[in-house]
Amino acid sequence: MHNRHGWTARDDNGVKREIRVIKSEGSWRFQAKQAGEERWSYYHEPLVEDLEEFREILFRKYQRRRAAYEDVQWAEKELARRRCGRASLEG
Repeated sequence: MHNRHGWTARDDNGVKREIRVIKSEGSWRFQAKQAGEERWSYYHEPLVEDLEEFREILFRKYQRRRAAYEDVQWAEKELARRRCGRASLEG
């Protein structure tokens, strides 16, 4: 199964940002670059906003049988973990 996902988004200043997520050897690798940049930035801990969008993309692909449910579950678990971490830092 093809495990490469990508999308574009604009930040608050209107700068276009391209995000790619690739599953390799059982782990997910998030990378992004802004318009005008030549190199990709790799993230050990992706932005929560990227995780939310990634989960939505995976779920839509799962509904069309283009992604595995275990990948959707991973995204949901990772998102919950990150949200709990964010809540503990804020509270």
